[in-house]
Amino acid sequence: MSDGKALIATACQLADTARAITLGHFRRRDLATENKAGQGFDPVTQADREAEEAMRAILAERRPADAVLGEELGHSPGSSGLTWVLDPIDGTRAFISGAPSWGVLIAVDSGEGPVLGVIDQPWTGERFLGGFGEAWTERCGRREGLATRRCATLGDAVLYTTYPHIGSPAELAGFNKVRDRVRLTRYGLDCYAYALLAAGHVDLVIEAGLQRYDIAAPQAVIEAAGGVVSDWRGRPAHLGGRVLAAGDPACHAQALEILSKVPEAGTD
Repeated sequence: MSDGKALIATACQLADTARAITLGHFRRRDLATENKAGQGFDPVTQADREAEEAMRAILAERRPADAVLGEELGHSPGSSGLTWVLDPIDGTRAFISGAPSWGVLIAVDSGEGPVLGVIDQPWTGERFLGGFGEAWTERCGRREGLATRRCATLGDAVLYTTYPHIGSPAELAGFNKVRDRVRLTRYGLDCYAYALLAAGHVDLVIEAGLQRYDIAAPQAVIEAAGGVVSDWRGRPAHLGGRVLAAGDPACHAQALEILSKVPEAGTD
């Protein structure tokens, strides 16, 4: 894509803007929180909305022909064939709890999947970017290359997922079969687990019930760093649902062999 550098520059501007806004609200005891869910708890804060509004304003000025899909403000059509996929705070539960595992997710989708992704963690000052031949992490002005690590055997893998009780009973059972094979399983971290996978510290992330804005940016970053991201059948994962991310293709294949046996929703 000829304007890859321009897209990277815009993505970094969006991340800078969202970082300043979200940090202004983080760990404030007077932070107002609303529940978006009819049942259960799906929080949203003023920080979520302000950050997405600010990113959309930049895109309206710099990329007016591009479409935008955001968690809080929905879909705005475009004519260029590109869609910016925004999650202003991935991990709002962590955000309102004062835990620094949340992040800002920014992706560019070509229509066939994400070609650029940014995972930005404002509190630690870390940024992870992948796309257009680039894969790097930056903190305090120091930039280093991103590369997943080799882990050819499932028994040597470090596995993350956000929730201990992942998805449906069938999905949980499938996840547990992988969990029982790996060296170490940890829970939480939201999008930060995907960043750690891209940086070579984690080998697998397995999730279910994701939305498009949850996975587009992590997928682009991980793939640029040499990893593999698919659904539990080995198909494209960028639209959400069940996701299997791995740093090593061999480890991905072994986990996929287990997860592919989990019935699809609505089937026996």
